[in-house]
Amino acid sequence: MKPKIYMNDHVLAGMTLKDPARPESNNMALHACESPEKVMENRRALADWAGVPLSRFVLAHQTHSDRFHKVTADDFGRGAERADTAIPDTDALYTFETDVLIGSFTADCVPVIFSHEGAGLTGVIHSGWQGTVKEITPKLFRHLREVEGCDPDGFRVQLGAALSQEKFEVDRDVYEKFKALSYADEFIDYNEATGKWHIDNQKTVEAQLLQAGIPAGRISIDRTCTFKSPDGFSYREDKKAGRHLSFIVRKTR
Repeated sequence: MKPKIYMNDHVLAGMTLKDPARPESNNMALHACESPEKVMENRRALADWAGVPLSRFVLAHQTHSDRFHKVTADDFGRGAERADTAIPDTDALYTFETDVLIGSFTADCVPVIFSHEGAGLTGVIHSGWQGTVKEITPKLFRHLREVEGCDPDGFRVQLGAALSQEKFEVDRDVYEKFKALSYADEFIDYNEATGKWHIDNQKTVEAQLLQAGIPAGRISIDRTCTFKSPDGFSYREDKKAGRHLSFIVRKTR
């Protein structure tokens, strides 16, 4: 198990990678697999690597929504070993609990991984194009500021590997949804030869973070393309693709 590590200080955060040497190429998703047993083997390997038991994993049933959930001790273990116990109809998780690993499944969508050291907060967001146009990221950060009292300057945010603008080709219906955001114009290119639009979903999410008050210097982006990289699961490339798990845990030791 060799995840890509994004943070490794007061929190451990990263993204699992496609690996042909592992069962189902290191697929982490029970909802998109051929063998649940092999996915569980991969999850157990991640648990051992991270030093967090599966009983303290919390995962969601993602539906491309704009809904988020505050993870408490009552949620520990949900979604870890059975898909039907996952947090339902939710695309973002955050928690103030320590030694609990929360994660987001992606295969081209943008994973948003974040922490707030002062508040003792960790979180993950699944922002596919639907989540982006529904503005799940600014909605959650507004909630964290207004309800949880988190100073935007204290956040550290990592956007994980996702589909590149080159490979994110869309028709007019999706283009018009991004165009309606007004701040996404500079992240949209039109290809006259194909009559298609190409959208940079990562940069659109970054713009949302900046509008939410997160300082530019506190945002990092992994520009690896999940379609082009051999380490990437890409639904755009293969509708039967497995899933990465972007994860974060605040450890007490």
